[in-house]
Amino acid sequence: MAAAGVLGPAGAVGLIREALAGGATPVAPGIHRIRGTVTVNGQPAREGQLLRAGDTVATGPKSEAIYVIGQDAFLQRERATVSVAGEAVANVMRLITGGLLSVFGKGEKRLEVPTATIGIRGTACYLDASEKSVYFCLCYGTAELQPKAEPGRVERIVTQYHDRPMMINNDPSLPTMWSAPVVDHSDAELTMLENLVGRWPPFYGKSGLIGY
Repeated sequence: MAAAGVLGPAGAVGLIREALAGGATPVAPGIHRIRGTVTVNGQPAREGQLLRAGDTVATGPKSEAIYVIGQDAFLQRERATVSVAGEAVANVMRLITGGLLSVFGKGEKRLEVPTATIGIRGTACYLDASEKSVYFCLCYGTAELQPKAEPGRVERIVTQYHDRPMMINNDPSLPTMWSAPVVDHSDAELTMLENLVGRWPPFYGKSGLIGY
């Protein structure tokens, strides 16, 4: 399971090592790490900057951002645009384009992507979105998925360890959903994100993990 980050040894890998060395000690909310070009509402982002409802985070080529909102932590890949919506903090995350690895605390959240609405509760997932198709891996936890190509359909998904990655499609000439391999995210990155909010992933301590 390949980590597709572009931060390099001093970036994501270094942050992963820092998180693992420090144990599950929560960090302050806000943007925790920036590499390359990252903007919030069109303005250059800065480390420590808080993110609020209505904010839009965008990353440029060869850029990434790691940030914490409430009990949730995110690793945003290059060329990605994410909007924070909802009255409560991080109630709704809208992934407009690109890749986003997320870990969530307790409470109901909703993810909006171009091809689906995904309701989640205390889980982790990786999404990579384009206009017509979205890659979705529920790394662990429970989700209810409503594909926009079939408005009446609700798919309940429960996984323990990357059990059912899939593509979600908007093209009526193709199936709405189909199985996909696990790509572009690692257990080390999930552990790092969970540590940022004072938690450990459910797989922590087991042997044979991929992506370390």
